[in-house]
Amino acid sequence: MITMYGIPNCNTIKKAKDALTAKGIEFVFHNYKKDGIDEKTLEAWCSQVGWKTLLNQRGTTWRKLSADDKDGINQSKSIQLMAVYPSMIKRPVLDTGEKIIVGFNEEEYAAL
Repeated sequence: MITMYGIPNCNTIKKAKDALTAKGIEFVFHNYKKDGIDEKTLEAWCSQVGWKTLLNQRGTTWRKLSADDKDGINQSKSIQLMAVYPSMIKRPVLDTGEKIIVGFNEEEYAAL
């Protein structure tokens, strides 16, 4: 079963959901705000796609962090921050069971 991770009011999530639904692809939605995300899952994702791909450093949540939180950012620190502030995870994260897809790309979703 495919799982889409994100927050429901995100426009990119809405586009990704629509793309999967239009193709008749069933999926489960995991709401970070409601259900959270654990560090073990984030570690597994980082091992597949890299923490720099997963961490959204352009969003409001990142910009609001203190300089101490941003300084010396690395995989371990980014995982801790994403677990506390899941809005810092790029959206959506799609777990197909075989691979992790970060962000929404129509061509990549069409290939599913």
